[in-house]
Amino acid sequence: MHDEMYYYQPTLGHGLPHDPFSAIVGPRPIGWISSQDPDGRLNLAPYSFFNAFNYHPPIIGFASVGRKDSLSNIEKTGEFGWNLVTRSLAEAMNQSSAAVAPEVDEFVLSQLTPVPSTLITTPRVLESPVSFECKLTQIVQLQSHAQSLIPTWLILGEVVAVHIAKHLLIDGIYDTAAAEPILRGGAAEYFQISPQGRFSMARP
Repeated sequence: MHDEMYYYQPTLGHGLPHDPFSAIVGPRPIGWISSQDPDGRLNLAPYSFFNAFNYHPPIIGFASVGRKDSLSNIEKTGEFGWNLVTRSLAEAMNQSSAAVAPEVDEFVLSQLTPVPSTLITTPRVLESPVSFECKLTQIVQLQSHAQSLIPTWLILGEVVAVHIAKHLLIDGIYDTAAAEPILRGGAAEYFQISPQGRFSMARP
């Protein structure tokens, strides 16, 4: 038991220097989403509300807070890519988060290389050691408990193809720590996964 607890209701404000919500629900995987519009203009953007939601078929999803270019592109094309952000790609990922006009190519902005996918037309990030090719399954606009719509959209996609750098497969098993993925915390914080933080537990 904890003797003292800080309490607040989000609708009334948290009363702290920074909203603790995103720091508490974290660190979170980063949804580094590649997309393109029907004319072939590329977009690459990181999303901090991202995760996996199903095994078979594999389904991942991310939330667009506001109507951003990724959402618009995916609505029109029905596909997107996900690219793993590693420690060495942190600065490039950060550059791709810049608020720029739709005609600006974040691959160029971040000095990254688009490489063709196999089952979708949207390219993936060559420099990323793991990428998913995804086809859109659902777009859900979020709503409050009072049923009022919120300007945030959950985009869900089925992973139809997976690309993994072979050096990350140790005896055929994917080594999460070896990829050195980074995770999103609160405010401007990020975290790096390392072998030192790994432990195992058998399910009951």
